Amino acid sequence: MSKSSPKAAPKAKSPRKQSAHQTSAVEEAMVAKPSTRLAAILYDGMLILALLFLVGTILTVIGTLLTMETGTQSQQARSLPTWYQNAIMTPSFILTLVGFYGLFWRRGGQTLGMQTWRLKTVNNSGHLLTWGQSFKRILAASLMPLIFGLIGSVIGGSRAILLTSAFLGFIFNYAFCLFNRRGLAVQDMLSNTITLKMPKTENEGLWRVIRNRKANK
Repeated sequence: MSKSSPKAAPKAKSPRKQSAHQTSAVEEAMVAKPSTRLAAILYDGMLILALLFLVGTILTVIGTLLTMETGTQSQQARSLPTWYQNAIMTPSFILTLVGFYGLFWRRGGQTLGMQTWRLKTVNNSGHLLTWGQSFKRILAASLMPLIFGLIGSVIGGSRAILLTSAFLGFIFNYAFCLFNRRGLAVQDMLSNTITLKMPKTENEGLWRVIRNRKANK
């Protein structure tokens, strides 16, 4: 009666595979640096400007038809009423901005620009933001530009100084990361949210999700 042959010993993992596995296990999400955040905002800014331009064009046409008499000469051209600009156009621009970030933050924590740089915004519990948290974060990000803009209007009063001051307030939000011990921006602290730099193994961009869905069909 022949003895059963002993089972083959399991193959040992190569050192290269082991080191790669250890590297991915050790790699963790970290607080995003201000330079990376600004790069992502630059990407998203082009899309946001296009959306605001589209919304502004539609509202301008509607406002012209509803509130103004149309003329045939350039001398008859007039600007939209102040009440229409303040009560209709400005809130619409704010809602467009909130809707843009809110939709992306609620679905995956990443806008298109954030996906490029592997950034993800979550709350302090690590969960995706709600609509209320998204709105609170946007308001927090607008606070310093508003304060700086008011200071600029008091000091100078011109439109150029106002815009420059507001831009400095925007930069201050992210320069604050350099002085905060945890590397948090102003809007992170005020809204109890955080933007993280995700490891490559944890980041799944929009196009990869689309490709996976097509493959599963």
